[in-house]
Amino acid sequence: MEKNEITTREKLKTYFETGKYPTESQFAELIDFLMLKDDVLTNKELVDLSNRLASLDNGYITYRTNSIEEEKFPIVVRPKDEEDQVFVISKTDDKDEKRYFQGSAPYTIRTQKFSVEDLGENKYYYLYSLIDDSYATNRLFGNNLTAFPDEFELGTVENKKFYIQISKQDFEKKISNLHTRFTLVNKTEIPVQYALYGNYWSNKYTSEDMVTDHYDLSDSLACFYKADLTEIDKSIECRLYDADGDKLLMTAHLLPEQKNQNVWAGSIITGVRNVRIECDYENIAK
Repeated sequence: MEKNEITTREKLKTYFETGKYPTESQFAELIDFLMLKDDVLTNKELVDLSNRLASLDNGYITYRTNSIEEEKFPIVVRPKDEEDQVFVISKTDDKDEKRYFQGSAPYTIRTQKFSVEDLGENKYYYLYSLIDDSYATNRLFGNNLTAFPDEFELGTVENKKFYIQISKQDFEKKISNLHTRFTLVNKTEIPVQYALYGNYWSNKYTSEDMVTDHYDLSDSLACFYKADLTEIDKSIECRLYDADGDKLLMTAHLLPEQKNQNVWAGSIITGVRNVRIECDYENIAK
C-alpha cells in the first residue's frame, strides 16, 4: 500500500476474496484498521470524533459537581425510541462533563436512588437542573430533609439540552420545609401553567393544584406563568390572591398572539399559606 493511501473497507475486502491468499502485511493492515478495546485514541482522532459528535442531532446531558467526593448520582434518560440509559454523575472537579443520549427526543429525565454519605449536622445536597434553557428544578435533600426519592422526574427534554449540577451546601443551621397550598382556577379554554421559585427550591410548570415544600431559608416564592396565545387575539389576566383573606397580591398579563414564556407578575409571595390563582380573559374579568 502507498504510504499516504487511505485504507477503505472495500480495499480490505479485496484481500479476502475467494481464491486469494492474504499476505502477512495485508493481515497487519486489517488489524491496524480495527479499533481494539484497549486502544487509546490519538489527539487527532479525539478531535475528529469530537467534531463528528458536535454535528449529531441527539440530545445530551451536561453535568458538574463540587464538594462531592465518592458520592454517585444515577440519572436515567428514557428516549422516545430506545431503552433507558443511565448516566452516573460523580466527582467532576468543578468542571462540566458532557455525554450524548442515544435515540431521539423527547427524553424523559428522572433520578435513581442516590446513595450518599452521612452529612454533617447542617450540610445538605443541592440539586439544580435546567431543561432546554426553559425551566429549572431546585432542591435540597439529605440530613433532616427527605432524601431524594427514587424515580423523581426532573422533566422532559423536547429539544436537546439537559444540565444538572450537584453540590454540598453548609447553611450553619437546620433547614425545614414550609408548605403553601396553590389552587389554579382557569376560566379560559387556553391551558395556563404556573411555576414557583423559592430559595433553593422550585417546581416544574404545572396546571394542577399543588402544595409546596419550599424552605425556611426565606419564606418567599416567585410565581411565573406560561401559555400559548399565538392563535388568540385576547390577553389573559392571572390574579393571585391570599385565599385566607381574599386579598389580591399580584397580577400577571399574558399577551395575545404570543407564546408567553416565564411571565413574572413582578412581586414576591411572602409568608402566605393558602393561595388562589384566577385566570380569565382580560376584557371579561375586571
